[in-house]
Amino acid sequence: MPSRTTHRSRCGPRSTTAARNELTGVGAALDRAHRDEWGRLLALLVARFRRLDLAEDGLADAFEAAARTWPRDGVPANPAGWLLTAARRRVLDRLRKEEGLATSMPLLAVEAELAEEAQRVMADGGERLTDERLRLALLCAHPLLSREAAAALALRLVLGVPTADIARLFLQSTATMAARLTRAKQRLAGERFAVPGGAELAGRLDVVTEVAYLAFTAGYAPASGPDVLRVDLAGEAVRLVRVLRAVFPPDAPPDQRVELDALLALMLLQHARRDARVHAGALVLLPDQDRTRWHQGEIEEALDLLAPLAGRPGSPYLLQALIAAEHAIAPTPAATAWHRIVARYDELLAITDSPVVRLNRAVAVAEADGPAAGLAALAGVALRGHRLPAVRAELLARLGERTAARTSYDAALAACTNDAERAHLQRRRAALG
Repeated sequence: MPSRTTHRSRCGPRSTTAARNELTGVGAALDRAHRDEWGRLLALLVARFRRLDLAEDGLADAFEAAARTWPRDGVPANPAGWLLTAARRRVLDRLRKEEGLATSMPLLAVEAELAEEAQRVMADGGERLTDERLRLALLCAHPLLSREAAAALALRLVLGVPTADIARLFLQSTATMAARLTRAKQRLAGERFAVPGGAELAGRLDVVTEVAYLAFTAGYAPASGPDVLRVDLAGEAVRLVRVLRAVFPPDAPPDQRVELDALLALMLLQHARRDARVHAGALVLLPDQDRTRWHQGEIEEALDLLAPLAGRPGSPYLLQALIAAEHAIAPTPAATAWHRIVARYDELLAITDSPVVRLNRAVAVAEADGPAAGLAALAGVALRGHRLPAVRAELLARLGERTAARTSYDAALAACTNDAERAHLQRRRAALG
């Protein structure tokens, strides 16, 4: 059995408080394992068994087994190794039943081997895990799938983003997204788990690049639950882009490499502010952040990446990175070059018109030319979720339109499912008096 980190007292039965604390610790360990290890464990299972359906089912069964046994036996010293061993046992059980070998291949004969290999793999980590996760990401980017389906599937499988949060990223219902993910996995049944070459690799890299961007967005705009941020998810997206740059094919189109460099710069500029985005569990907006807590090394790396790209034609990632750079180089919020930012958004709208871009542009217009101009820029914008009514409420409040601002805050609160953002909206509404 795995070693335990929690133990029953020898002096008598545990108190109710102690039992509750232990269960809380188990829940936290399970949540942490799901977020940190799901993609890595799934990639290793697919690499070994070459069956995406079996790998995902086996890993889900392992997490269910952990939820049953860890409260009784304690959290193992190596949760990821425990889960990998349990998942492999369940996949082998399924394979034996499918092949009619349940009696001729007893599970006990391989249990020791599985446990030993799982401990070794999880301790080794590093390049093998990175390589397998890249293979899984490239499998999700298969040409059989549409780009949107590939991005959604990779978010779910590679980085473990919940289906409900993926649905919100794609502005779909959870049920619709769940069905779409199921169809995508069915289409990939039997496909090779390998890194393609040449033009095929270049094509799939485009899709994985989009996946990384969406994962990063999910990390810094968690759609549901108590988290203010998911810095670990955003960090995984940054690492995925670094891996893509390392394996980038030399014969791929130069513009593709430019977009990858621009995306890494964009991510670094946003990720550099992670320690200043939260204070005492509350969300801290950009104008109120302590800029001394920004990671200057990452900002400098991003600016170095952007320096040779500044004269190139605008592209979505490059323009967004240049906007983020304006915030990074401003010594104070008041010194931000908002008119330059508005101009960048105008360029972005010319090549990728979307409600999100229009909403962000309206915020910049409000900073450059006042809240009335910002409200005018919001005219005609239609966007599901809480962010549009929240921005409208803020601009109305700045104009002194308190009744209309309360109405917009109420609409934002009704649509908001993230606890930290709800608390922020409630504070802003209360400040109206």
